[in-house]
Amino acid sequence: MNGTKKNYSVAVVAGDGIGPEVIAEAKKVAEAAASSEGASFEWVEYPFGAAHYLKTNEILPESALVEMGETDVMLLGAIGDPAVKPGILERGILLTLRFFFDQYVNLRPAMSLPNVPTPVPLTERMDSVVVRENTEDLYMGLGGVTQDGSCDLDMTLERGGYSLRGRLQLAMTPGMPFAAQVALNTKYGASRIARYACETAKKRGESRVTIVTKANAAPALYGFFEQVAKETIEAEYPQIEWDLANVDALCYHLVRKPTAYGVLLCPNLFGDIVSDLQAALAGGLGTAAGGNIGDGLSMFEPVHGSAPDIAGTGRANPIAAILSGALMLRHLGLDASAAKVEGAVSKYLAQTTKSGLPHEFGGEASCTEVGDFVLRHLD
Repeated sequence: MNGTKKNYSVAVVAGDGIGPEVIAEAKKVAEAAASSEGASFEWVEYPFGAAHYLKTNEILPESALVEMGETDVMLLGAIGDPAVKPGILERGILLTLRFFFDQYVNLRPAMSLPNVPTPVPLTERMDSVVVRENTEDLYMGLGGVTQDGSCDLDMTLERGGYSLRGRLQLAMTPGMPFAAQVALNTKYGASRIARYACETAKKRGESRVTIVTKANAAPALYGFFEQVAKETIEAEYPQIEWDLANVDALCYHLVRKPTAYGVLLCPNLFGDIVSDLQAALAGGLGTAAGGNIGDGLSMFEPVHGSAPDIAGTGRANPIAAILSGALMLRHLGLDASAAKVEGAVSKYLAQTTKSGLPHEFGGEASCTEVGDFVLRHLD
């Protein structure tokens, strides 16, 4: 997006648990940083999440999706509550937003930060990013369970760039319960995520992208993704080199040397797993910012979950939400503001006393205090 615009409308779904607490801090830090570039925000709040669902039985109506599409960007807190069966809100809100707005990129930076303990000692700063395809693979919602050994499954779906029509009929002999889940990788999806990974590498001043698959075990699904990614890079980005990594081997090497990788290009399932491993190696989900990015409305969120057990206690860590706000700023073209936020987080963590750290990092600072500390370090 073009950063010359001065006022931006932001759809906000603060969500469940600690979501409202951490999003409040992300908003105040983003506002302060953006003001240095003369930019401001109109926050358009939406109530969707567990409490709204339990009260109204409404998850996310299409009318709200249409309204959200009129805003410039979205900020999401956290979705999930033990009172709601797992999958209802995740599919009804998170996946609906990703698919409706064709947010085909899941962007997950992993950076080690000062005074944030890491499970593996680091000899240098960790700074990598998972570029995950976000609309295909096993997350397409195509599948079902049968108790009698046969099934007839509708394979109809719509994506931003194509429609799929068909049925899947299966029968087991002897008849027994089974589950089937269909995964697809298309040339359309694999090539555009490969382009995004290459552009990300260029912005980072790097010349290599690592393609992460499991083509030896699933050659049709992941061999195809791998081949399309390689062909796209070679044809369109001759300045970018590629290498390949089986996802299991990559996880092994990441733990042994977390700083060895830059841009990791992953299909949907593996990107989900690898990005959480990267977050752990960088110090935990409390540092993990995320973006769901497409050519229309893009959505930015911390990925730590709703943590209902600490909601309202002040123990929530807003760092991941604040860094997600920085990703949002950069997406809007407010690069200087984004850099201010990221620099302020690092300065605060480097200069604070132990007690001034968030509870998650062994300190005593409340969620609001951490946000205030970051504000004070904005240059």
